[in-house]
Amino acid sequence: MKVGIESTLPQTEVTDEELVSRARALGPLLARNAQKSEQDRRAHEENINAISEAGLFRLMVPKRFGGYQSSIKSHLEITAALAEACAGTAWVTALTNVCAWFVGLYSRKAQEDVFGANPDARVAGVFTPSTDCRRVEGGLVVSGKWYWSSGSLHADWVTVGVMEHDANGAFVGQYLALIPKSDVTIEDTWFTVGMRASGSNCVVAKEVFIPDHRLLDVGAAVSSDYPTEFKDEAEYRGAFVPVAAIVLVGAQLGMGRAALKYVIDKAPQRSIAYTSFEKQTSSVMFQAQIAEASLKIDTAHLHAFRAAEDIDKAARRGEKLDYATRARVRADAGVVVTAITDALNILISAHGAGTFAEASPLQRIWRDSNTAARHAVVLPAVGIEVYGKALLGVENTVTPLV
Repeated sequence: MKVGIESTLPQTEVTDEELVSRARALGPLLARNAQKSEQDRRAHEENINAISEAGLFRLMVPKRFGGYQSSIKSHLEITAALAEACAGTAWVTALTNVCAWFVGLYSRKAQEDVFGANPDARVAGVFTPSTDCRRVEGGLVVSGKWYWSSGSLHADWVTVGVMEHDANGAFVGQYLALIPKSDVTIEDTWFTVGMRASGSNCVVAKEVFIPDHRLLDVGAAVSSDYPTEFKDEAEYRGAFVPVAAIVLVGAQLGMGRAALKYVIDKAPQRSIAYTSFEKQTSSVMFQAQIAEASLKIDTAHLHAFRAAEDIDKAARRGEKLDYATRARVRADAGVVVTAITDALNILISAHGAGTFAEASPLQRIWRDSNTAARHAVVLPAVGIEVYGKALLGVENTVTPLV
């Protein structure tokens, strides 16, 4: 009998606390490279190498391949810790890890294609589907452009959305297709004012064959029906869309904490211009602003970690997350980004116009947070409407991604 690589790699037992400590230890390096990462519109290669050496790209890789097979809670904690130093690098790490989680949902054969060949393989992904595909024997031939693929510059594989129709134009299915990086090209399109270090460029495919075993049925996945044969791996029983949504807010938590710490640390050294306050800390107004911002950041953490706990606990019990909770998690993600962006606006007003000096990390945090907050999957308006409909028993005509 053939022995695959999954049988030969040792089980890696590392605590979540140790992984978070590794992330925090990288803070000085990431902070030192933050400006260069932003200028280059990609995470500094020194950052990527250090994160790889710390094992933090293998957070969501199955233990069968030497990964850590960690929880959603751990994912949030590590992303937040990295984002305190460089949000763009943290975003790349977060998206690479959730794409590793997606791979863990595929069949054994697809998982072997990716991690069996290379346990350190990194995957980038985009949900938005291309309709340019045709059915052939054994799979699909796909072409298309997929914009804003975070981490694609550092990936070995990509997952992209594909929508199949029959010869009459009738819908057949929607998939996440796994493609080797060597079969696609990356178009340099990421010119933005925020999250520049994420290098979220465009993936381009022309007539690429994708075998059936590397097509994940999105409709089935939304219902937590996955083709993986390893049903005892609780971490890969989590609810598909709630996982995809909540992992997008980990960086926001770190940015909120970093901004609060920066403003508090600088306060004793800063006056309030055109007032009698020689120190910001002497002002009751300033004290109230700090308290309000801190409470909003706390609110963001409470919603994010409640959602993560609901996902993790249901997965461990082997239960599918009920629809109302899935809808609430999408709303939770929106609450997180709203609370953090509100907190940042308060902190910027409290800190003063010096925020917008190029040398200030606060202005980069503000730009990065506001850019990431506009990701379509965490838009507060959509999450609130979906959750409201779920609470009222009204049909959801907004989005199937719940």
